[in-house]
Amino acid sequence: MGNVYKVVVAGPFNAGKTEFIRTISDIPIVSTERRITDHLRSVKQETTVAMDYGQVRLEGDLFHLYGTPGQSRFDFMWDILGREMQAFILLVDSCDRAGLVEAKRLIRIFHRNRHIPYLVVANKQDLDRAISVEVVGEALGLDDRGLVVPCVAIKKSSVRNVLKELEPLI
Repeated sequence: MGNVYKVVVAGPFNAGKTEFIRTISDIPIVSTERRITDHLRSVKQETTVAMDYGQVRLEGDLFHLYGTPGQSRFDFMWDILGREMQAFILLVDSCDRAGLVEAKRLIRIFHRNRHIPYLVVANKQDLDRAISVEVVGEALGLDDRGLVVPCVAIKKSSVRNVLKELEPLI
């Protein structure tokens, strides 16, 4: 039997957190998506209001994946989901430069007063307007300790690669 990890998948609104977990999970995900009723409905139809949960076994290790809501009005869930996590993934939309400001804030929130390992994951790298992982890292002010990994959250092999990059950090 391998290790068991609690990993929180955080990120700004519309970064792809639900899809990331749905793509890799060995079980049907638990999702708390609800219809969007405010101005953000022009971006997408539903948003996570509490959490997403999935799990995957990779080479004997079990990853419990908890996705946070992306909208700050649900930020009370961030502390709840962050309890006892071994690592977090900060998922960012590579096509949304404005979202990087929120991503920088999320790094501080999830990393404060704790030395929790994390990866920044630049999602939507398959799209023409995606900025490079290097530009994402620079925009977030990451030094050599910060690792930015490219991803396409709708591709299982891409999500699996992210988890394999995270595992040695835990």
